[in-house]
Amino acid sequence: MYAAPRGGVQMKACPVCGLQYQDEHERCFVDDAVLEPMSDPWIGKTLAGRYLVEQPIGEGGMATVYRARHTLVDRPVAVKIMSPRLARDQSLRERFRREAKNAAALAHPNIIEIYDYGETDDGAVFLVMELLSGAPLADHISRGALDPGRVASLGLQIAQGLARAHDFEVIHRDLKPENIFVSQAGPRELVKLLDFGIARSMHDSRLTNAGEIFGTPQYMAPERITSIDAGPAADLYALGCILFEMLTGRLPFESQELTGFFIAHMQQPPPRPSELAPQCPRRLEELILKLLAKKPEERPVDAHAVIKELQALVPASGPVVAPPVATPSRPIAAPTLPPTTLERWARRTAIFEQMLLQAYPDGSPPEDLRRLLDGIRGALRRVHEIRSEGLKVQRHLEELEREARDNRARLGFAVQSLAEDLSLAREAVRQAKQEVQPYFDADDQARAAYAQGQAKLAQLGGYRVLEAPDEAFAKTLHELADALDRWGLSRGAAEKARRWVESKEQEVADLELQVRTLRGNLERTENEYLGKKESSEAALSQGSGEAQEREQALIQMATDLCDRLRGQRVLRELFVRLEQES
Repeated sequence: MYAAPRGGVQMKACPVCGLQYQDEHERCFVDDAVLEPMSDPWIGKTLAGRYLVEQPIGEGGMATVYRARHTLVDRPVAVKIMSPRLARDQSLRERFRREAKNAAALAHPNIIEIYDYGETDDGAVFLVMELLSGAPLADHISRGALDPGRVASLGLQIAQGLARAHDFEVIHRDLKPENIFVSQAGPRELVKLLDFGIARSMHDSRLTNAGEIFGTPQYMAPERITSIDAGPAADLYALGCILFEMLTGRLPFESQELTGFFIAHMQQPPPRPSELAPQCPRRLEELILKLLAKKPEERPVDAHAVIKELQALVPASGPVVAPPVATPSRPIAAPTLPPTTLERWARRTAIFEQMLLQAYPDGSPPEDLRRLLDGIRGALRRVHEIRSEGLKVQRHLEELEREARDNRARLGFAVQSLAEDLSLAREAVRQAKQEVQPYFDADDQARAAYAQGQAKLAQLGGYRVLEAPDEAFAKTLHELADALDRWGLSRGAAEKARRWVESKEQEVADLELQVRTLRGNLERTENEYLGKKESSEAALSQGSGEAQEREQALIQMATDLCDRLRGQRVLRELFVRLEQES
């Protein structure tokens, strides 16, 4: 199949051999069959000079996902193309772009890998990602409740992906079973988080307008309903809903209307999972209920805390869990061109040469036929040169991509290590505040008792020199002195407790500063990589455009040549061979 043209050109295909043509062609030069319009205009097109769209594999409200192939290194990929009716919305286009940026920089085995992003000549937005084999988590849940061990194993990988996203200040905001893909990687199930299209980076300009709610109501945290500034804890709430659904086969809250879900999330306590799944371990149940807490501050401190809990729940004999850290990648070898268009055209050209020899054995074919054959040879040589040059650029581009992936993995591992310490520090702060709260309460009570004593003394006229003993006045002074003593003692204990908590909070602040520094390093190196990548991609796109024009010229010259020769009976066998070569 040849590399199809870019832009909005309508494509046709031969129903016999499958060869694709632009719209102006009527019949196939190979077998003379009448061409038929292709039902999907994207199939057969080449995006960014190297991604050949082959077939649709999934469709959503915002985009369609296609199986495609990297034509220079013969690598299968998935291409997500934004719906044309939505592409005119600049806000949605920006969300689509942000999905590529957010997911690409995260570099984690539990987050889908994004390879590329771009726009076609007519403004269609697309992103290129790894091609997965498996099914969404929603399909697994639809077959019935999962056993607790598998829930813990899959939940652990979901939490690992969330932890990486949150470590880099990316909030998913639409976590649900349809956006979680389960593939088989050898003996283990490998989870991939998908669709960061409405994810929000804390460094991005706000795209959500006041009053807008994005996400799926069945999994939406209470604070997501009332505020657009919900943080990572909202993703943890969604994870709690998903764990509940995996374990019980149903949602924690059910309603026939969207508003019913909103009310339930904000007001109704969730049922205990063990009431619906008696085999649920108590520790897993307690984790789910913590994740479903109405207040964000009552949920686990972060995804790393969830990972710690789920690691303890994964059975030793259960499914092998994917590694939490991406390993450095190896360069993708592309020593030769893939066996595609060029080889087919070389074989066709050899058949054309035999046709002229058999049709004109004296070696004197008409000048126009000789010019057509020479034109085919020249166009084929130029396409070969362009593809060879493109392969060199692609190798350079892949080296840049390898360095970028390795840098993401290295910095990602460093951030994860610090983030795990940060998680422990945050938990220590929470526990410290709980432990010292009685000291603060005692200090408040002592302060209040002293204030009451002052008020009582004021009612007696305040402090003054007495002309004679006054029992009530003396009693009040004694009570006030006792209250002052108690306040002094509680004040000292509270100050000591406060300094202890502040020292814990300073540990958190120090770790957060280190994490921010690493994130800044990643952002800087990513920007450098994108600048280098842009120039290489421009060269590829330019070469691809010329190659496509040459390939169209090949088809036109081959059509003209075959039209002149098709009626000669002596060439019937060669035309059969031509069909077999296609």
